[in-house]
Amino acid sequence: MRVAALVALAVLAGCGDRAQVVVGSKKFTESVLLGNMAQQLIAAAGLEVEHRSELGGTRILWDALVAGEIDLYAEYTGTIRREILAGESIPEGDAALARALARRGLRMTGPIGFDDTYAVGMREETAARLGIRTLSDLARHPDLALGFSHEFVDREDGWRSLESSYGMSHRDVRGLDHEVAYSALESGAIAATDVYSTDSKIVELRLRVLEDDRHSFSPYRAIYVYRADLAPRAVAALARLEHHIDNREMLALNARADLDKVGECQVASDLLGAELGMARHPCQELGVVARIADRTVEHLFLVGVSLLAALLIGLPLGVVAGKRLHVGKVVLGAVGVVQTIPSLALLVLFIPLLGIGALPAMAAIFLYSLLPIVRNTATGLTDISPGLRESAEALGLPPGARLRLVELPMASRAILAGIKTSAVLNVGTATIGALIGAGGYGQPILTGIRQGDHGLILEGALPAAALALLLDGLFSLAGRFVVPRGLRLERAD
Repeated sequence: MRVAALVALAVLAGCGDRAQVVVGSKKFTESVLLGNMAQQLIAAAGLEVEHRSELGGTRILWDALVAGEIDLYAEYTGTIRREILAGESIPEGDAALARALARRGLRMTGPIGFDDTYAVGMREETAARLGIRTLSDLARHPDLALGFSHEFVDREDGWRSLESSYGMSHRDVRGLDHEVAYSALESGAIAATDVYSTDSKIVELRLRVLEDDRHSFSPYRAIYVYRADLAPRAVAALARLEHHIDNREMLALNARADLDKVGECQVASDLLGAELGMARHPCQELGVVARIADRTVEHLFLVGVSLLAALLIGLPLGVVAGKRLHVGKVVLGAVGVVQTIPSLALLVLFIPLLGIGALPAMAAIFLYSLLPIVRNTATGLTDISPGLRESAEALGLPPGARLRLVELPMASRAILAGIKTSAVLNVGTATIGALIGAGGYGQPILTGIRQGDHGLILEGALPAAALALLLDGLFSLAGRFVVPRGLRLERAD
């Protein structure tokens, strides 16, 4: 019970109190920039505000907003109308959209000023060689390989809309991470991908944006969507940005962050200073060592708490599975099924129950930790020779004493191996927690992928690999103290 209490206290300490206003943003530069602008506007209004950056895609942000885990984020009218609330057939116009949001306890600001609609881009030289200028032209080349972001492939207003409007019949259509899709386009592995009309990659990669000659894509005017109970001062602060950023300016802001490698906080601060006359916001960048240290603490917290919880639950389940074989099949089957659920899907499923941040990430990692511990504990107990069990019974030891003094020590080598496997796997699995704001080594990896910065990717990947190797070594060393000497000698032979 004491250990369980410590776990609960650790979880509570890790979650902490949230700021008065929490701003969210998706994992692409424009959304991060708009999130920084909202944070700085609200901070200038005298409110405590936190920016939960790069929380994944549309569904994660929307679910977090509805659940009250965040208070606002930047969204697009077309996304709300044609993706999030697609089943409601909302009429055109902001008034109808505002009424649909109000039914869910949400509100929206007026337009920020730019329309970041979907588009399809090709390398200029490829498009020129094939004579492709419109999406209708692209439809006449079904042999071309296309690569789109996973969200674009799945959305009604994305690839499905193109298929319906243009009769697209391409056989090779791949779902890719957006940044990976750009790399594939640059290398020639794919011929076209989805872009946003204000995307800096259009300039960087010299892309030809294909004309949407059948008007498949709806207007995607940028707004902030927020909870109805948001502080009035925060609402008034957001309204200051309305009609202040047009398409050309947003493209320049994205390019400054992506191509010139200026931090999003600084880009946002300069824009607000130029447009609204706001004082410069402090944008202090931590050094590499300090960033890695902070991420290490976050990652150790995720791995440590989830592994401890898995030990408290997994070891007893493993004992039951090893001692009661019929029950054991059910237990092992159940924990095995969890391993088949994609990790990202499990994280998203936890958001309505546990919100965003460390708690749902630890819950997912905990579930993935169970199988190696439960399976190895059960295997270690069932592999004990019948002769040893009979000898323990002949000594008159009761079942509890036999388990504690004979069976668990004999199975200790297998149990420790399962714990070590679970710990090492946890280090890698914990990196995806950054998609829902859990921090850790996944955060620089996500940012590095978004910015095409290999240094940032390595800033997360190398410490994660080092931590996994360290844990592997520590558990191997622990075997000298946990595993009985006779079993260790047997292994050496």
